[in-house]
Amino acid sequence: MSPRRVPVESDAAGRRDRPLRITVDGEPLDGIAGQSLAGVLLGAGRLAWRRGPSGAARGVFCGIGVCFDCLVTVGTERDVRACRRRARDGDVVTTQSRVEEEQ
Repeated sequence: MSPRRVPVESDAAGRRDRPLRITVDGEPLDGIAGQSLAGVLLGAGRLAWRRGPSGAARGVFCGIGVCFDCLVTVGTERDVRACRRRARDGDVVTTQSRVEEEQ
């Protein structure tokens, strides 16, 4: 999947994009109203934003909310599936990790 934006002047559907901005781990990212959190992250070039128990990078895998690889924290709500949650202007997103801490 490669993210792309269609310029307004060449959009046959006549959409008028409404920009939004979210913050992910303190970094502001721009998106368009209607995008999922995963869509905004992918559009910003971030392919992975979580680590599994093995330490392997995780991001969007299924894109339909079945695999739980794209989990993030939005505000104070943990384990939000980024592929299922529409981005809202001003969202504060924190990435998560399932890597076991070594004792």
